[in-house]
Amino acid sequence: MSIENATTATPEAAVTFATLGLNPAILKAVEESGYTVPTPIQAQAIPEVLAGHDLMASAQTGTGKTAAFILPALNRIAEPATVRSKGPRVLVLTPTRELAQQVTDQAAKYGKNMRLKVVSILGGMPYPLQNKLLSNPVDILVATPGRLIDHIERGRIDFSRLEMLVLDEADRMLDMGFIDDVERIAAATPATRQTLLFSATLEGVIGGLAARLLKTPKRISVTATKAKHENIEQRLMYVDDMAHKNRLLDHLLRDTELNQALVFTATKRDADSLADGLAAQGHSAAALHGDMSQRERNRTLTNLRRGQVRVLVATDVAARGIDVAGITHVINFDLPKFAEDYVHRIGRTGRGGASGIAVSFASNRDALHLKKIERYTGQNIAAHTVVGMEPKFKPRSQPSGPRSGKPSGFGRHTAPDSRHGQPQGQRREGQSHNRFGDQPRFSDKPRFGDQQPRFSDKPRFGDQPRFSDKPRSNGNVNGNRAAPAAAPRRQSTTFSLGRGHNGGNTNGNR
Repeated sequence: MSIENATTATPEAAVTFATLGLNPAILKAVEESGYTVPTPIQAQAIPEVLAGHDLMASAQTGTGKTAAFILPALNRIAEPATVRSKGPRVLVLTPTRELAQQVTDQAAKYGKNMRLKVVSILGGMPYPLQNKLLSNPVDILVATPGRLIDHIERGRIDFSRLEMLVLDEADRMLDMGFIDDVERIAAATPATRQTLLFSATLEGVIGGLAARLLKTPKRISVTATKAKHENIEQRLMYVDDMAHKNRLLDHLLRDTELNQALVFTATKRDADSLADGLAAQGHSAAALHGDMSQRERNRTLTNLRRGQVRVLVATDVAARGIDVAGITHVINFDLPKFAEDYVHRIGRTGRGGASGIAVSFASNRDALHLKKIERYTGQNIAAHTVVGMEPKFKPRSQPSGPRSGKPSGFGRHTAPDSRHGQPQGQRREGQSHNRFGDQPRFSDKPRFGDQQPRFSDKPRFGDQPRFSDKPRSNGNVNGNRAAPAAAPRRQSTTFSLGRGHNGGNTNGNR
């Protein structure tokens, strides 16, 4: 039996936390936090979990899905355990350390009126500390898959009294390669457990995983993408190159209306480099990525929450689960690889009903990718410009046909020409001018540093012999070194070597 709900509406007025059947101690903590009406995912999921059903739930970030499983988990813990053990009664698996910390904080927040022990087992934490935590009784264990596998293999965790397994953001765990670890962990838990799976999508590989781990689950789908972004202004800014992108970023960060900003980059190296560059320009900036130790990441997030860091430069994985009310701007310095990550990124601002601004940088060759993002969110992203920093090219509405070769490296590509689909610099009077980093084209005149096409030019010094070239040796192939033949003369097509230049020829001698 399955339930399919796809709604963007708020729950009916009659549905409140008080009507869901939660333990009074939990209900008091919820009310003290200022909540009375559950979100759609909470209103639909909590009764099913309290009834003991396995659950597959699809909900995007910012919909309150963490409370949708934490509240019924706490309700279960409020009742005495049937098995005596030190092991956890509830296990929550998350893809990242930041999300694990967020789940831990919410469990402590809503369970503050209960005698509750919540433990986090994360990569980057010292093993002696984790061993000490696991040696005492645990009610809720929140963990990332990799580190938890280490403790399971060492026999440090007893799952004999585990009653509930929660897979939070299961799609992200699979994207990060944790599917085998998740299945190994599930196999180590009792078959009588209740299993809850939360994911942005319930199809494909996720559906297969659910079929193996869940027993006749209820299925809930809450799509609230459009409603969720109503308080976030989305802007698109086209950029010519890396220098143009850096100027725009510096301009945005100097806006007095910006309180704190989260800037997303594609790689960990880019996050470090950009944070260092911003700090050199006078911005209070710091980086956050997966290569940092847990202590460094915790210190950075603490400084962000205290307002000591104004600009946090992060990667997708590291930023998942960040919930800081002071973030007023999200800037996609690099567009995300997947459209769904765009939703997670901009959801870091506009938290708790506040307004926010999301700015995305893009070159003209990102047109197709932008269309995918707009289709996924159901919203068009309006293009904005800064006076004096307008892009030099005219953005086209539709992408051109496929281009040959691979795109150039990070920040060094140029905008495609809307008429010819070729890279261009600033075009004046119909003439194309190359820029640093452009790939040569057969129609361009060669310049210093360009790689020349090799189909018709004569051999040059240092060239490897080709089938069409004349032999450069006496043809001796018996293994003995032959006397070198005279070096062929060639036309200099690009530049002079100084001495020895005579009418475009060089004699090869110094």
